[in-house]
Amino acid sequence: MSSHSENPALQHHFDDLKQQYEAANMGMWAFLAQEIMFFGGLFSGYAVYRYKYLAAFIEGSNHLPIFWGALNTVVLIASSFTVAMAVRAAQLGRAKSLFNWIISTMVLGVAFLGIKSIEYADKYHHGLIPGANFTYDSPMAGQLKIFFSFYFVMTGMHALHMIIGIGLMIWLIPKIRRGAFTAEYYSPIENFGLYWHFVDIVWIFLFPLLYLIGREPWIQL
Repeated sequence: MSSHSENPALQHHFDDLKQQYEAANMGMWAFLAQEIMFFGGLFSGYAVYRYKYLAAFIEGSNHLPIFWGALNTVVLIASSFTVAMAVRAAQLGRAKSLFNWIISTMVLGVAFLGIKSIEYADKYHHGLIPGANFTYDSPMAGQLKIFFSFYFVMTGMHALHMIIGIGLMIWLIPKIRRGAFTAEYYSPIENFGLYWHFVDIVWIFLFPLLYLIGREPWIQL
């Protein structure tokens, strides 16, 4: 068993690094489980109202540019690769590679938010933001408000999780540069990787649900 003096990363309430790793890993999976329930509620609500107002939801989807949504999908898939490589570099104790992969992941995350801001600005310009600024003229305007309410809440919460992820990377970078993570201690990087993959998976569901399903015509960009 490793002693605390031999492992500065070992917290005082754990017997060894293995126990600490298992506790942190279990805590992260518990956190992700409640995140699944949170987004599951949003997806369920969307499904109910889509069933009730199908025509309006299809019309709403046609106002979402496939190009930007597809580009963001590619960006996030790329970020899943870079964060997986970061975790692998941490497991091998390669601090320089870990730093480079984390920076790459952060750049892709910022790119995603930049693309999303372009979409949001377009919705504002066309009066598609629910509330006082909703000025879109359509016989189904009220139902379209519901669609765009789900759009902004779901993509907005996803974007918030992205911002939190970027904040976590900013917090991790000084530790990486100090060499805090080694082949024996890398659980913060691995748990961050689990969080980032979860955020990516949420978008993989959001993209077809909001942008593609039922679109008329589906090839419209």
